[in-house]
Amino acid sequence: MSKKILIRPLSAEDCEIIAKAFAAQAWNKPSAQYQNYLKEQRAGKREVLIAETENEFAGYLTILWQSDFAPFREKAIPEIVDLNVLIKFRNQGIGSILMETAENLIAENHRTAGIRVGLTADYGAAQRMYVRRGYIPDGRGISQNGFFLRYGDKITVTDELNLQFTKILNKS
Repeated sequence: MSKKILIRPLSAEDCEIIAKAFAAQAWNKPSAQYQNYLKEQRAGKREVLIAETENEFAGYLTILWQSDFAPFREKAIPEIVDLNVLIKFRNQGIGSILMETAENLIAENHRTAGIRVGLTADYGAAQRMYVRRGYIPDGRGISQNGFFLRYGDKITVTDELNLQFTKILNKS
């Protein structure tokens, strides 16, 4: 029998729970990050979706209604940012359910969703999921810290080395 997955908005009580859950798998995601997300959610700048299974925190995703990434911002494309599922809950469809919920929210007022993904193997599962969900590269190549790279650029490979994708959303 499959577990029921609940998707709901971030609440104040979640901030410490999330930080502790990620600390337990040795990821540095402090409570202050989620307190800031909550503040932005209350201000209407960000939507934070929390996934729970059997009353246990499993993961989250955020939507930036006005992206920090200039090409998305200039075209009023909301950006799906910071999708994270706890390791013990991976391969259970939680990331896909978070993405589906986010896309439905975005589609209420926007035609397109944007997303950026890291290029290292750490992001391999996310890269594959986005392509399977119909996201296509925006054709601008890779960027780092918001700047597009050109042939011959010398770079350091970090989590900020990204490829940008967009998806045209269908309204019901």
